[in-house]
Formats: sequence, C-alpha cells, structure tokens
Amino acid sequence: MWTLALRGGARVAVVAAEWCDAFGVVTRGRVQLELRDGEPGPVLGPDAGFWLRGTGVRALRNPGRRTARVRIVTPRARTVTCQSTHPVRQLPNDGGTT
Repeated sequence: MWTLALRGGARVAVVAAEWCDAFGVVTRGRVQLELRDGEPGPVLGPDAGFWLRGTGVRALRNPGRRTARVRIVTPRARTVTCQSTHPVRQLPNDGGTT
C-alpha cells in the first residue's frame, strides 16, 4: 500500500502495467480522471474508490489548489501478469509525487 500525493493542478500519467491490479481511494481533495482521448473524466472526491484496469484512463489530475491524496492498494504477491488492451504511451509527469 502506498500514497500518491498530487499537488494542486498536478497530473500523473497512468501506466497500465503499474496500475493493472491497483485499487485507489481518494483520501483527501479531489482527483479527476483523464480519459484515453484526452477529455476530462469524472471528478472523484474523498472516500471515492476506483479501479483503473481496462478503463483506458491515461492520467490522474488534481483540479483543485490543495494537495490531493490517493491511497493505492495492490496485492502482495505479483503473480499476475497484466496486459493492456489499449496502447499505452508514457506521458510527462508534471508535479505528482509518490
């Protein structure tokens, strides 16, 4: 388990291979999902949980001014190999911290 901290206005790319088994819960602030086509997706508030596997979400963004935090839970054993059905491109990281 780890925490992703997104400063106000920050954006972090979602790399399918790193997020395939992850479940996220917004613990502070708001986080907006950026969709595959670059369009803004839903804004998730505190206590909202989400899976990213198979959704095509390409980034997480903090639309607010204050730091948002997302708790990321992953299985202990990494025995499952995840493959995306969508092409994945690494996007620049402009301020998120892990």
